[in-house]
Amino acid sequence: MRNPALALFPPGCSVDNSAAALLDSGLATLELTLPDPAKAALLAWADELLKWNPKVSLTAITRPDEVVDKHLLDSLAVLPEVRGATHVLDLGAGAGLPGIPLAVALPELRVTLVDAVSKKVSFLKSAAVKAQVAPRVKAIHARAEGQPTNEGIPTADCVISRAFMDVGPFLALARHYVTPGGRIVTMTGQTPAESVLRDLAKAANCTLVSRRTFTLPVSKDPRGVSVFHVEP
Repeated sequence: MRNPALALFPPGCSVDNSAAALLDSGLATLELTLPDPAKAALLAWADELLKWNPKVSLTAITRPDEVVDKHLLDSLAVLPEVRGATHVLDLGAGAGLPGIPLAVALPELRVTLVDAVSKKVSFLKSAAVKAQVAPRVKAIHARAEGQPTNEGIPTADCVISRAFMDVGPFLALARHYVTPGGRIVTMTGQTPAESVLRDLAKAANCTLVSRRTFTLPVSKDPRGVSVFHVEP
């Protein structure tokens, strides 16, 4: 039976029923629930990624099953750390991860995606339309260097990155873009020990709020997510 998440797809998509089923099972493993239109939007993003990738080099991951596991599910896994935010700033957004999946999963969330490569920003704008989140997602071509006003980058109550840079340098950079009392969320592969994270937070005038490790549903690759509170 055709998965209803694919109902919005035109013929000729790069993703198929197996990708939809993998998304379903992965969400169940992560104990997350999304409506069918949201799942269709996520798979539409995946299809757009695979179409653009040969000309823009967005990712080395080109198998649909790996795109679902290592991109979509990896991004959605941090929903518990992002819930409650009103505006997420995704620095070094690349292909729109985790910003676009988070926007799909959280209908009230505004997301700003920032990347220094103009071709990637062009993709981000197209992908936001395909994922049906364009009214709430803005893509900016800029290089984040800690001067948001000069760079035209807005501040937000949640700043996030997915393997953009090491945790310490990212905290030092991201704190310039967080509104007072906001949070910084870091997504990593191998996650530093809690004592190391606390030292890095102290150096950036932040406080470690939480540290969580998990494995991706399909590949079982290790992942970690940490949340830091930025002092007002």
